[in-house]
Amino acid sequence: MTIRRLFSSVIAVVFSLLLFVAPAYAYDNPDLLPKEQTPIIDLAKALTPFQEERLAKDITAFEAETGWKLRVLTQFDRTPGRAVKKYWGLDDKSVLLVSDSRGGNILNFNVGDEAYHMMPRTFWIELQTRFGNLYYVREHGEDGAILDSLDTVKSCLLKGGCTVVPGLPQEQWLLTLISSILGGVICGVAAQPRKEGQTFAWQWALIFSPLWGILFIAFGIAPVITRTQEWLPLVRNVAGFGIGLLVAYLSPSFANSQTSENEG
Repeated sequence: MTIRRLFSSVIAVVFSLLLFVAPAYAYDNPDLLPKEQTPIIDLAKALTPFQEERLAKDITAFEAETGWKLRVLTQFDRTPGRAVKKYWGLDDKSVLLVSDSRGGNILNFNVGDEAYHMMPRTFWIELQTRFGNLYYVREHGEDGAILDSLDTVKSCLLKGGCTVVPGLPQEQWLLTLISSILGGVICGVAAQPRKEGQTFAWQWALIFSPLWGILFIAFGIAPVITRTQEWLPLVRNVAGFGIGLLVAYLSPSFANSQTSENEG
């Protein structure tokens, strides 16, 4: 017991020392800031010179037109840290995108209060996970993740806010389809006849409706209609629910007919 306590104490002391002796620039290092004002600090060189120049002009024009202050910081080994707040004058109408490829997700957002009122916390989490994940970065590059996420932020600010990130990626739609099919299967199993002469067990289907309803409506339909106006994903999910329901509902009949054929 004494050894365990000693080990825990040593770990705590080492961790505290690491925090204490960490380089100051990791938290506040204004020396890394450019002398001239620029909306982009690309320390990790994630953008090409052409991309950086075009994005800087776009951000500046967007701020002049709307009053929203978009800023981009890419970092790897070093970061100016909190010094960017004073350098850029970040306020309630600011959105700071930080890209750091050392983590599992390269994107992080520092958002002002007014932006939070227009786009809730769940929006920023979804934005981060959609564009900052390793698979997206592998396909589109770090520059693509930065540019695409900023385009999404600008479009939502222009239309007065978003509750979810617009657009329905293929992998997200597949999850909604699987959820719809699973909801149909549960509904079909619940609706199987349990009495002589019964065709459809509505009572059991209603009892299990909270379960299959959440899978089909909350996880299968709602993510589609809130992110895209296309009808095809919605039709496919409804069809998936119907097919899952029919297969589960008719499976006892198939099993009985197979058994009868084997006995015959």
